[in-house]
Amino acid sequence: MTFTQQLLAALLLDLLIGDPERLPHPVRMIGRLAAWLESPCRRLIRSPRAAGILAVFLVVGSAGAMAWLMMRMAGLLHPLAADAVGVWVIYTSVAARDLARQSMAVWRALSKSAIIQARRCASRIVGRDTEALDEAGLVRAAVECVAESTVDGVTAPLFFALLGGPVGAIMYRAINTLDSTFGYKSERYLYFGWASARLDDLANWLPARLTAPLLVVAAALTGHSPRRTWRILRRDGRKHESPNAGLAEAAMAGALGIALGGIKCYGGEALQTPVLGDAIYPARAAHIPSANILMLLTLALFTGIGLALRFLVLWCNLFSLLK
Repeated sequence: MTFTQQLLAALLLDLLIGDPERLPHPVRMIGRLAAWLESPCRRLIRSPRAAGILAVFLVVGSAGAMAWLMMRMAGLLHPLAADAVGVWVIYTSVAARDLARQSMAVWRALSKSAIIQARRCASRIVGRDTEALDEAGLVRAAVECVAESTVDGVTAPLFFALLGGPVGAIMYRAINTLDSTFGYKSERYLYFGWASARLDDLANWLPARLTAPLLVVAAALTGHSPRRTWRILRRDGRKHESPNAGLAEAAMAGALGIALGGIKCYGGEALQTPVLGDAIYPARAAHIPSANILMLLTLALFTGIGLALRFLVLWCNLFSLLK
């Protein structure tokens, strides 16, 4: 089974069945490992920043080593067993269907005017307070989640799979999970989570900058304005606190013609965040499926271009060997 077949099989599995909640999942196991290692690392090293760096090495290294070992052991049984493990690892690293499913749950609730249910669904995918959000606020929350996760849940794991196969994909998800676990600016994690947050920023830097232009192409292919999408991306992409998330969010805002960001509440405290995009249209429930279409089309574009470039590199290497 070639890598291209492995990758396409993994993406097909994700799009068809997503992440089964009742089955063991590598990302959830990585999260548990990270949480378990926090106390031993803090006890072993007094400096919180150094302890956090140790935790990063242990978690990311363990994830990569376990994936490699599983494929090696499966390969001893049969080559197809190793291929199956590789497909499973990549499949569990990409979360396109899960992202669409959870954001569309907000859309379905809003379509039925079930605002309380919509708030409950939104609370599962965003960190902000959702209890007082109106329809526009819930739409912005869902669209922002789809935009940001287009990178860290879809194209970034795909990027690292293209570079390093299943091991590369799961090591990226370990980095992303560490940021979700420790990458907070709270008193507890300001220093311990420093390495997790910085490494996540570094890992997403190039995928974010490859994804944003593809969102412009996706906007053109779906009847949105590519010129407006590009203009908002250039104007607002670097306003976000994150060096990466703002690019996809600005492109998504430009494509849909809505404004994202603004005032958000966390733990009852209002926080003013930069506004991305222009409010050409009011945020409506229909913008959520539109955002998901843009996300899925971007996934298809990223996959096609990535595999084409990989094929080209392999042929160039082969040609240079034959000369």
